[in-house]
Amino acid sequence: MGVLNLTPDSFSDGGRLATVEAALRQAARLLGQGATLLDLGAQSTRPGARDVGVAGELERLLPSLRAIRAAHPEALLSVDTFHAAVAEAALAAGADWINDVRGANVTASAPGGSLRDSAMLPLIAQSGRPYVLTHSRGDSRSMDGLAIYSDVVAEVAEELEAATERALDAGVRPEQILWDPGLGFAKTPPHNLELLRRLPELTARGFPVLLGPSRKRFIGAVLHEPRPRARLWGTAAVCALAVSRGAAVLRVHDVGPMVQVTRMAEAMGS
Repeated sequence: MGVLNLTPDSFSDGGRLATVEAALRQAARLLGQGATLLDLGAQSTRPGARDVGVAGELERLLPSLRAIRAAHPEALLSVDTFHAAVAEAALAAGADWINDVRGANVTASAPGGSLRDSAMLPLIAQSGRPYVLTHSRGDSRSMDGLAIYSDVVAEVAEELEAATERALDAGVRPEQILWDPGLGFAKTPPHNLELLRRLPELTARGFPVLLGPSRKRFIGAVLHEPRPRARLWGTAAVCALAVSRGAAVLRVHDVGPMVQVTRMAEAMGS
């Protein structure tokens, strides 16, 4: 899954795709490098990011989504959003998947509470499209303070299971659902590393697992590398491990190198 950030403030490449023309060029580049699908995001989810709201997100998203859909009718396109209204407009404009960073969201202040959009699950059920349930806690401004776990793998699995039950109760079919443990979302570097070490405990639950390790802070913490775009080799190491431990989808910025990494990891594991 190749990342297309249509935002001015994403943590590693904000502002690079400020025009439809730039987004089209990057989409063609990522598809040419071997991306199976593209993930378009118009709302940054980095720590501290400001929520631009439905109108702001649609203004950023729809022109590029429509242009990419027209230029690449065969491509699989995912939209990264936690607003049902954005998801609905994206599906109408040709998106194939919805990647919801708040799909398995909980808050610390209200057990069982969340920031989920209640209209999302009925929309997904009606659409029949693939849906990525991402584990998170709080929002971009509060999540770092919510990274408190007794057993991060068990608790992430439990919260993903609860979100899955809500989705199934709303009419979403099991085959629509993918799990994302939410690397970097309300997790410290040790939490992220533990999730990777014990990834088979998540893949064994029966849903395809999507991972988004690309250029993230925990890689920078291990490598003492503050520059997100200089974390290529750390990302490669995570991707190779993830393939060997059962990840189904890898969400990455550097598609060409990671295609090579994953193909080699698959060949050695076969």
